[in-house]
Amino acid sequence: MTLTLPTPASPLRIGTRGSPLALAQAYETRQRLSDAFDLPQDAFEIVVIKTTGDNRAMIDADRPLKEIGNKGLFTKEIEEAMLRAEIDIAVHSTKDMPVEQPEGLVLDTFLPREDVRDAFISPRLGSIHDLPEGAVVGTSSLRRRAQLLNRRPDLKVVEFRGNVQTRLKKLEDGVADCTFLAMAGIRRLGMDEVPASAISPDDMLPAIAQGTIGIERRSDDMRAAEMLDAIHHTETGWRLAAERTLLAALDGSCETPIAGLAELDGDTLRLRGEVLRPDGTETASRDMTGPVEDGPEMARAMAAELLEQAGPDLFDWKNSK
Repeated sequence: MTLTLPTPASPLRIGTRGSPLALAQAYETRQRLSDAFDLPQDAFEIVVIKTTGDNRAMIDADRPLKEIGNKGLFTKEIEEAMLRAEIDIAVHSTKDMPVEQPEGLVLDTFLPREDVRDAFISPRLGSIHDLPEGAVVGTSSLRRRAQLLNRRPDLKVVEFRGNVQTRLKKLEDGVADCTFLAMAGIRRLGMDEVPASAISPDDMLPAIAQGTIGIERRSDDMRAAEMLDAIHHTETGWRLAAERTLLAALDGSCETPIAGLAELDGDTLRLRGEVLRPDGTETASRDMTGPVEDGPEMARAMAAELLEQAGPDLFDWKNSK
C-alpha cells in the first residue's frame, strides 16, 4: 500500500483534551510525526474535545473520581469522536486509559516514557519524609491515598483536584500541607517553579503506565497505523505490555488502589506490583524479574500471586458499598 501523507489542505486530525498537559502531549505527538515524515506542522490539526473529567464544577467541588465515573472519564468523548471519524488519532495519558478499548479502536503506540515517579509538592516541606505527625495531605488518587495511609496512618488525607495552579493556591491557603502530581507532567510543562521533589518508587510505587503518552486509532485505519509505527517506542511498549496486563488481571477500574512498574535492564524486565485496601490497612506486593518477552506472562503470574497473598478479604470493601 502506498502511504498517502497528510497535507495542510487535508491534515491528520489529532484529538486531545484541552488541559495544558494534554495539549503539550498532543504537540509532542505532532512534532514527532512531522519530523518522522518531514511534513509541515500544519499537516496536522489539533482538535480539542471536552471530556466528562474536565467538568469545572466537579473539579472545583473536589468530587472524588470514583463518584463521577471511571477511567473513561477522560477518554469517552474523544473515542466517540474517533469512531465517528471526526478525528484520526487520539493522544492520551496512558494511565487514564482503560485496559480494554471500545470495539473498533486500538491503543498500540507509545512515545518514549518520561519520569515515572510521583512528585511531592509543598511550598514549606522539602520531601515526603518531612511530613510531621498528623499532617494534612491532599490527593484525589486512591492509590496515593492508600499508600500514604499504609506507611503513615497518622496522616489526614483530603480530596484534592484541579490543575497545578489551583492546587498550589489551595496549599498556600492552608487546605493541606502537601499534594502530589506526576513528575512527568511537571517536566513536560517545564514547570521548574513548582516546589516539587521526586519520590523514589521504593517509597511510592507509581501508577501503572505513569509518564507515558499513548496514541489510539481506529483498528481499520492502516494509514494511521503505518504513520504511528514510525514514532512508536519499542522499549516503552514492552514495559507497558507487562504493566497493563498486570492491571487487567487485577482490576482495571478506578476503585482499586493498584501500583505497578516495569523496568528494563538489557533484555531483562523487572516488574513490581502492589494492591491495597483504600484505607491503607492492608497491602500485598510482589517483585519479579524475567526475560522481556515474558513480560505479559510474568504479569499474569504476579497478579495471581498478589491475589493469593492478599487473600479473599482484600476486596470485600467493594461488596459492602
